Amino acid sequence: MADNWILLRGLIRESRHWEDFVQTFQARFPGDTVIAVDLPGNGTRWQERSPACIEDMVASLRTSLSDRGLQPPFNVLALSLGAMTAISWLNDYPGEVGRAVLLNTSVARFSPFWQRLQAANYWRILRHGLFARTALRKEQMILSITSNLRTETERAQIAARWAGYASERPVSRGNALRQIVAAARFSAPATLPATVPVLVLNGGGDRLVSPACSAALASGWGLPMSVHPRAGHDLTLDDGPWAADQVRQWMTP
Repeated sequence: MADNWILLRGLIRESRHWEDFVQTFQARFPGDTVIAVDLPGNGTRWQERSPACIEDMVASLRTSLSDRGLQPPFNVLALSLGAMTAISWLNDYPGEVGRAVLLNTSVARFSPFWQRLQAANYWRILRHGLFARTALRKEQMILSITSNLRTETERAQIAARWAGYASERPVSRGNALRQIVAAARFSAPATLPATVPVLVLNGGGDRLVSPACSAALASGWGLPMSVHPRAGHDLTLDDGPWAADQVRQWMTP
């Protein structure tokens, strides 16, 4: 039976930031439907107000999918803040999530705040992220932290493209702050439903969120985990084929 895959990005990111990963992932699962969706305040939903808690993001996501005529169960592949949303969704509505793949995420239950956002990045994110003078400068800063394996030329091209996205669908400062608050406040449950298989994928070179966070989460919940030794926080940008192959191997009997 064909599955519906929902792909969720992270903080102040939209579906176009997946770049070519949607096509890469679709090629591994040709019989399934792969849909990259936006959380409120981002992308196609940039004019909406971002919720300040993860549970409200789940509620908005469920309504959005229903309005598009999409019905559960869904498989979910999600990165960072998107993965927190996936955790809340599969825990509160386990019948709606068939499987989940969590990439480079963290929860307060298992990790301290200085690992969830590595301290070396605080000033850079404030100065060149929230208060950047240009969209291009902001995207250059983000990529300098989140991507390890792209060349300097590739990062420059991607930053220019992403700056265009930001100009077309700008994430307001208020929405960015509310998303940060939602991520910081998210604790997550002590256990996850045993009926929902979950895989953790981690970039071992993540310089935004400590790799220790994924390890702690996987250990705390007894989940399988695969680690890319060099990839950064934006794991699918650094090595999308590896991430897609890990999911395929995990799902192969």
